[in-house]
Amino acid sequence: MSFKKTLTLVAALVAAMVAHADINIGVTVSATGPAASLGIPEKNTISLMPTSIGGQKVNYIVLDDASDTTAAVTNTRKLINEHKVDVLLGSTITPNSLAMIDIAAESQTPMVSMAASARIVEPQDAKKRWVFKTPQNDIMMSLAIVAHMAGNGVKTVGFIGFSDAYGEGWHQEFSKIAALKNIQIVANERYNRTDTSVTGQVLKIVSAKPDAVLIAGSGTPAVLPQRALKERGYNGKFYQTHGVANNDFLRVGGKDVEGTFLPAGPVLVAAQLPANHPLKKSAQAYISKYEAAYGAGSVSTFGAHAWDAGKLMEAAATAALKKAKPGTVEFRVALRDALESVKELAGAHGVFNMSATDHLGLDQRARVMVKIEGGTWKYQP
Repeated sequence: MSFKKTLTLVAALVAAMVAHADINIGVTVSATGPAASLGIPEKNTISLMPTSIGGQKVNYIVLDDASDTTAAVTNTRKLINEHKVDVLLGSTITPNSLAMIDIAAESQTPMVSMAASARIVEPQDAKKRWVFKTPQNDIMMSLAIVAHMAGNGVKTVGFIGFSDAYGEGWHQEFSKIAALKNIQIVANERYNRTDTSVTGQVLKIVSAKPDAVLIAGSGTPAVLPQRALKERGYNGKFYQTHGVANNDFLRVGGKDVEGTFLPAGPVLVAAQLPANHPLKKSAQAYISKYEAAYGAGSVSTFGAHAWDAGKLMEAAATAALKKAKPGTVEFRVALRDALESVKELAGAHGVFNMSATDHLGLDQRARVMVKIEGGTWKYQP
């Protein structure tokens, strides 16, 4: 065989291999550590995602970042450099997701975060054009909280949040909306996710005598300030963020979180939604699939953020396969472009309409107000 024919044969074999290349999805979630109650249902949800898209096999490489920023960065580099992933899903929490952005942009790998802060995708720039996310923005949920406060006679609020990007982002957005409704923030405190005491912060809040307290935390660590406030005799209204919307928070909080109000994605109370709610059908579809795999009552809003990331990834990959082959820069670019073009995609939490300036794409259909009553979630019409 001539050298020219050999080269032609090799090129044909390579082309055939590329044509049948698998789609590789890299996932990093906080399955252990302080955010485990968020990360575990996300990890579980990955197993429910499609194993084939457009005739191409899909592989999921799932790593645990243990709720640690450094580990999230290490995982991201490993997924990109060793596993050659086409897209990244994760991480669970805001600090980890923010730390991943530079790596995703550097390698031109689209990333869909399952963390809440708007800072992950805003403002749009050369780096964040590679990044998308599924949880509702703090501003959207702040609007729901402030509207509820204003409608229930709240004039003053004590704020306590995580001493990281999650807490800071919430304070920034909540402050803007509260000011518009003439609601005054009379105390502004922070604590670490791993703290076991918030006595100093709570004493300051109690002494300010606010009508209500907003706790900007996520998962089970958000119970700590509320329990401490109850122990100090505070009897005003309590508000939490959508970062606590899972059964572990109810279990750990017990009687101390009774009566709490919070905004949440519709999936949390899907069965209680009116029949004509635009998310009832798609939210219940996710719940049915998750509970079939993990048991009745096991579903979580955080797993639903992962589900929505998977829905976005599936829609984008279907479109990208028409333009390029998995495992190439061209395919990653096509994925990014396709994510930005998603329209009217109904997920578990909302209907996604992405654009070049909006890498979340949710509107007010993605939120409801909920009250903790009798140890369960009650939809507030």
